[in-house]
Amino acid sequence: MLTLGIHPNSMYYTHRLKSLFTLFIVCFFSTASFAQKEKAEAEIQELIKKFDVVGLSVAVVKKGELIYNNSFGLKDIESNTALRNTDIFRIASISKSFSATSIMQLVEAKKLALDDDFSKLVGFKVRNPKYPDKVITLKMVLSHTSSINDSKGYFDLAVINADKSSDWAKCYNDYEPGTKYQYCNLNFNLIGAVIEKTTGQRFDNYVKQHILNPLQLDAGYCVDSLASSRFATLYEYSANPKKFTAAPAAYAPRREEIKNYTLGYSTPAFSPTGGMKISATDLAKYMTMHMNYGKYKGVKIISKKSAKLMQTKISDEEGYGLAIRTIDNLIPNKILKGHTGSAYGLYSAMFFEPNEKFGIVVITNGCNPIYADGMNTVLKSTINALYNNLIK
Repeated sequence: MLTLGIHPNSMYYTHRLKSLFTLFIVCFFSTASFAQKEKAEAEIQELIKKFDVVGLSVAVVKKGELIYNNSFGLKDIESNTALRNTDIFRIASISKSFSATSIMQLVEAKKLALDDDFSKLVGFKVRNPKYPDKVITLKMVLSHTSSINDSKGYFDLAVINADKSSDWAKCYNDYEPGTKYQYCNLNFNLIGAVIEKTTGQRFDNYVKQHILNPLQLDAGYCVDSLASSRFATLYEYSANPKKFTAAPAAYAPRREEIKNYTLGYSTPAFSPTGGMKISATDLAKYMTMHMNYGKYKGVKIISKKSAKLMQTKISDEEGYGLAIRTIDNLIPNKILKGHTGSAYGLYSAMFFEPNEKFGIVVITNGCNPIYADGMNTVLKSTINALYNNLIK
């Protein structure tokens, strides 16, 4: 009688073949991933040469996870020090989103409301003299629809206080509050003052305690709370003759102002409008919190409702919400949320797609600042190189 059976070694060989196949698949995709990274980095190196980039830090999030971070070029020209992923930058106007996030926490705690009269929150009259009966609300200030402008500067809140400045009326535009959009840095230094008056806590300490520490980010608004050895020198570009000039004011400690600090008045010393100092990698973690509608790694910073409201367009002119902008001309056929920054020669970008769960952070400490479609070309081209090779 013929007996059908299994060779005693066949199970071993089957298992061995499966293991080898699995190893092949892993190696194939690892090689493909390595090749994609190499291609992205080669494209970035070409951009660095083309646009005279001093240094560039990037971080990429895919499916809600940080999949890539790298730094190129120099942290400091004079010492020829290479830029590292742990180095931090003053990221300029992306800082506004930290201020707005803080406000949303206070709204959720019912300590204030977006429709509140801003005058009552900040402690002095904030009214457009051409529309004295129109209440300027907290939401208008957060969305740059307040009719307030930067014509008298924004590092001194006295410029818009009628009790302290004879030129206060020049801080307002000729249109009714709430009807038009104009980007304004003074708006967010005023927001910082409101955070202090509402909480009784210094602005930088509030952000540290309620956003940075819970997310385990080594960052902050106060220069003296951070290791100065990690600061990436910022360089302003001059085309004729072509040269870069260091901008030490970017990390000025403002110690005298802090020593004589008055809550709700001295707030611009920390620049809630542009003074956050953070690495690209940590900024990507913060970005992921917004991409996940208020949560990161199980830590809740704001509610889903608040996060969505921040990302909702209030002004169609610039797609601006509450310190989060909506743009459709950065990556073809993608609608992204985020913010840019520029100051002292630095250019920064933080943009994400909340539905597809990808996001990219790019920061340069100096470059030849050529613009296309309203975006710094170095930022836009780098974002597309990272998207096309590591996300798409």
